[in-house]
Amino acid sequence: MPDKPLRILVVDDNHDNAEIVRNYLESTNDFLVVVAYDGDEALRRFDESRPDLVLLDVMMPGRDGWEVCRAMKSDPAHAARTRIIMLTARDQLSDRRVALQSGADDFLEKPLDLSKLLTAVRRNAATLRHPPTRPDGPASPASPASPTSPASPASPASPASPASPPAQA
Repeated sequence: MPDKPLRILVVDDNHDNAEIVRNYLESTNDFLVVVAYDGDEALRRFDESRPDLVLLDVMMPGRDGWEVCRAMKSDPAHAARTRIIMLTARDQLSDRRVALQSGADDFLEKPLDLSKLLTAVRRNAATLRHPPTRPDGPASPASPASPTSPASPASPASPASPASPPAQA
């Protein structure tokens, strides 16, 4: 992982899910995690903490994840330095399309398999450190998670250690 911890903003209106993700990511000692529980709080925390990566729930009361993602990506100076991974319980191709059209860089389905979440976070962190370049233009976003690989069912396990069996959030 990078020399300095990656700053992550976790946005989920389900407090339990947000805390499971926070605890799991913090247990690796590679990440500094801030949590927001709705879209307005997410935008405030985004402006305050300037995270490197945002884990953003789609379905929230008030501002949904699509709107929050568009707002976060509307700041051109910061948008290129922030990766957004959309999280949703809806596994539909149209949701993936909307996520990418909203400016998201990646997409994961709920219930979350924490090992897959960590893989996605690390993949997006690597893209921040070494952005892919195209010969004819700017960096391109990382490929979203494969639409054919649904989250594997796993028994709820303690998220205390990254080496623990995959758990769902």
